[in-house]
Amino acid sequence: MDELNSVLGMLLALDIDAELRGHLTDVQHELFDLGGELCIPGRQALTGVQVTRLENILDALNADLAPLKEFILPGGTQAAALCHLARTVCRRAERRVIALHRTEPVSNVAIQYLNRLSDLLFVMARAFNRRAQRPDVLWQPGKTGAGKD
Repeated sequence: MDELNSVLGMLLALDIDAELRGHLTDVQHELFDLGGELCIPGRQALTGVQVTRLENILDALNADLAPLKEFILPGGTQAAALCHLARTVCRRAERRVIALHRTEPVSNVAIQYLNRLSDLLFVMARAFNRRAQRPDVLWQPGKTGAGKD
């Protein structure tokens, strides 16, 4: 959680859109709550309310984006690239919390929150690019000739 929060801090150190800044700042506070939940047995800091909030933000941001027809590579603006980095750290945190759940009680909400957050960070990366009028970087399979005879 600390590593993810730190990457979000790097993103927030940039001059970014106020709406997205507000959402990310809220996420930072929730990640501290989640960290406390994971350290203190029996504590539940997050509820479905926070998961629903992430889903609502995700839906609102996605509504302004063109549907994806291809995979995209991390990149575009610096903000988008950092958002992609945060997404990968979030996915790792999710996997570690799932592993912890196999041996210690962890709320399902904690796992759902991280899952939705990683999706939101992906969509935010696209939103940062769109708002800066930069296209997403599309993956070009076989671009370097890898796998060709």
